[in-house]
Amino acid sequence: MRQGIGRVVRHILGWGMLALGVAGLVLPVLQGWLFIAIGALILARDVPFFARMLDRIERRIPALRHPIARARARFGHPRRDQPDPP
Repeated sequence: MRQGIGRVVRHILGWGMLALGVAGLVLPVLQGWLFIAIGALILARDVPFFARMLDRIERRIPALRHPIARARARFGHPRRDQPDPP
């Protein structure tokens, strides 16, 4: 039950950040790319598209490997060599 609530909260936060990011691309006040990146990091645990996108970014831009790993740890992602819990 608790895992289901956490997943719903992650989806609400992640999709909300993505919406803010898209709005920020056209509004001069918000940093759109920052909200898009945060939304993608939050959703990467549950949405395979964002997980693949982060993996591709890590492969193409090695300098971002460490910051992405820290962000994954901060958002509670399991380590890459461990599967997701059921």
